[in-house]
Amino acid sequence: MQIIKDKQFISQLSEKINDPQQLSSWELFKMAYEVEKLSITTDFQGLQSLAHLPHMKFMNHQIKAAEQTIQEMNGRAILADEVGLGKTIEAGLILKEYMVRGLVRKALILVPASLVNQWVTELREKFFIPAVAYRKNYDWSQVDIMVSSIDTAKRMPHQEKIIDIDYDFLLIDEAHKLKNNKTKNYAFVQSLRKKYCLLLTATPIQNELMEIFNLVSILKPGHLGSSQSFMDRFGNKRSKLKEDTYLNKLVQKVMIRNTRNDTALNNTKRIIQTVWLDFCNTGKEAYAILEEKLAGVPHFARITYLRELCSSREACCFSLNKQQSSSNVLDALNKISDMPHHPKAEKLVEYLKGLNGEKAIVFTEYRATQIYLQWYLSKHGISSVPFRGGFKAGKKDWMRQLFKDRAQVLIATEAAGEGINLQFCHHVFNYDLPWNPMRLEQRIGRVHRYGQENDVKIYNFAIRNTIEEQIMNLLYEKIELFEKVIGDLDDILSELEIKNLDYEIKNIFTESVSAGERKIKLDNLMAVIESNAENMEKEA
Repeated sequence: MQIIKDKQFISQLSEKINDPQQLSSWELFKMAYEVEKLSITTDFQGLQSLAHLPHMKFMNHQIKAAEQTIQEMNGRAILADEVGLGKTIEAGLILKEYMVRGLVRKALILVPASLVNQWVTELREKFFIPAVAYRKNYDWSQVDIMVSSIDTAKRMPHQEKIIDIDYDFLLIDEAHKLKNNKTKNYAFVQSLRKKYCLLLTATPIQNELMEIFNLVSILKPGHLGSSQSFMDRFGNKRSKLKEDTYLNKLVQKVMIRNTRNDTALNNTKRIIQTVWLDFCNTGKEAYAILEEKLAGVPHFARITYLRELCSSREACCFSLNKQQSSSNVLDALNKISDMPHHPKAEKLVEYLKGLNGEKAIVFTEYRATQIYLQWYLSKHGISSVPFRGGFKAGKKDWMRQLFKDRAQVLIATEAAGEGINLQFCHHVFNYDLPWNPMRLEQRIGRVHRYGQENDVKIYNFAIRNTIEEQIMNLLYEKIELFEKVIGDLDDILSELEIKNLDYEIKNIFTESVSAGERKIKLDNLMAVIESNAENMEKEA
């Protein structure tokens, strides 16, 4: 190796010493020296970013998740905490840590379209990260921390620009939507060049074991072998993840999952109250016509009408008006029109007035009911704002802010069951009950989450001697859905090889030719679930 000496250095140094104006002042040098000392990372263990975020109060499980991701998983992890435990906080902390250490400059954050602005706000206000939401004509290469929906990012010409960028950090929220490796979304995410990668989901496995294989393959291709070898060894039954110790350890190397029982959030309780109501005589007659006399109408359509009548006259009439006219349809419409105000609406007003101005979320399954409730509450001097899927992201943000600052009630369809954070409220009214237990957990998770300081009170409305009573007895009373962690129910259904309880219940209602047959089938399903739950508890 040839060593080349710098013969000009000494002469240049002598010139600068003889001419002090060419040197910085001692004061400027000291300032530069102190700044450099502050920016030096003295220890790679622990989180340096905590000193930069004194306004934040992190929970122990969030700090541990960030440390584990950085120190043990090399920045590639599935953050799979249960709903409401602060996956966004963990992800923000990890990103901040890498930025403080100078390891991340360019990041792409892909989230559902309705959550883009929320992510930008949280990163800026909580972590001082200069995130930017994608807007038309933005240059992807010029923005360091870009937040976008995956649907926008994968469209041309955006996709061809994005896949040419070397990202230091990639984050995918609601990553369970990538469970199918044959979708365009999956192929797009797989093609992105990234150094660190986080996948956020409360449900890493929803139906089949291959879903976790596909997610892990985004983070670390080959970590679980090839898809064929994985199937040959482990099969596709989701319960295998818990049954097979070796597989469980492999997945734990890339996945962190905290449950509510493991955290301080268990200090706030869920207080459940079932509110039983009765139709008036006119309502009972209308219900009987819908259940027994709509000849020629597909059975499941009749079930839909029954559910709608249990929600509001408006929802049911809106659907019936689309049905081909017959004497029985007209009889049903006339009876429904003669009904006084809905018993659920009247009871809701009674409860809301008893809250003395405390905020509440009311969940309904139907837009027509949402409109009716907003009108009915206003007649009783109760302020409310709507929230539904048809709103653009900006309007959703505005409605959330109006609810927080001015209105007592947020009347929401299922669009508010996922993504938005409403910890400033602790009253949830399930005006209509969903058939899918996970949707119910997502609803409650909007308020029973990181940052909630009060016990959450949940009110479940149901009308006796209707389809709602059967669902209430099955899901919410007999299998104690509210008291169970949602993961426990998932385990029970997995053992029974029931992939989707919502689908199973719909099949029962569709295939039953009478209310009696429907009741027997629901009772049988309930008995099997209860029996399996008892067996699992004994084995534990």
